[in-house]
Amino acid sequence: MGDVELVVLPTDDLMHENSGEEAFNESAYYNFFDPGRRVGGFVRLGNRPNEGHAEMTTCFYLPDGRVAFMFRRPEIASNAAHDAGGLRFEVRKPFVEHHVAYRGRACMLRNPLEMADPRAAFAANPFVPVELDVRWLGLSPVYGGEPRRREEERWVGVRAEKPGQEFARGHLEQHGKAIGTLAIGDERFALDAPGIRDHSWGPRSWQAPKSYRWLTMSFDEDLGAVPSFVAQRDGREIHGGYVFRKGRDNDAIVRTEIATEFVGEQRLHDRIRVRVTTARGEAIEIAGKVLAMIPLRNRRDGTVTRIAEGLTEWRWGDRVGYGLAEYLDHLAE
Repeated sequence: MGDVELVVLPTDDLMHENSGEEAFNESAYYNFFDPGRRVGGFVRLGNRPNEGHAEMTTCFYLPDGRVAFMFRRPEIASNAAHDAGGLRFEVRKPFVEHHVAYRGRACMLRNPLEMADPRAAFAANPFVPVELDVRWLGLSPVYGGEPRRREEERWVGVRAEKPGQEFARGHLEQHGKAIGTLAIGDERFALDAPGIRDHSWGPRSWQAPKSYRWLTMSFDEDLGAVPSFVAQRDGREIHGGYVFRKGRDNDAIVRTEIATEFVGEQRLHDRIRVRVTTARGEAIEIAGKVLAMIPLRNRRDGTVTRIAEGLTEWRWGDRVGYGLAEYLDHLAE
């Protein structure tokens, strides 16, 4: 694309202009896991102002294997803020500190695999009050951005996605940690929990890629990785992500190779072996074991898409870390 570069602007941590497409989405996501308390999870808000609602998800993994999960589509009138359904994100200082809070309820699942049929799972399991209040502190440099071209004194976005393949015109990721409290029912946890966040903007269809694997890994506060692999419907493969080491620039990942063992009737990922190659030529091997799994679902235009979220323990040499292994597949294909 000639002079087009992937560029992060200082304003990219804030809300973006609604570009008008029906499927325009601006989403923010945070995950975290406290290895001492064995508790963690993720939260996400995806604004879809041209469809009149947001996608609100909260998911918390408890030490005994239970999962407290909630999904809603609360009404929104604009893309002014990430604040819907009891979940609110505030950027206090871009790329440095955010505030993440949720006050609402969640479905308490003793068997999280039941969420393959969400209507039945919500009907059969109890709901409990949930309160999350954390400061999110950035640990790594930000990775990603939007394809942009320099025009005179400013950067102008370039639409690189083909029709039907829109998933995120702009996308950034960052390692960080959540410090604060999580209360679920009568249980209360003080959190000091490493994890990663992402922020995406532009048209999004969960059905656009053929499949993807997004692996988030935090090895305490000084080491991490976010390998990703996307299989496009036209046969192309997209290898992405980065490796984070404290005190260094992020190392871009140029190739991600994933071997997966699947288990159970739902054929969900269980053991994972990852080999990544960075732009500097470094080859890294990491092994993962899923500790807890919840299969989530999205339906659109007759396609049933499963987004399976596995809380995973990762091993990189003698380092042990945690994160989410997110696998997207279409069940009807």
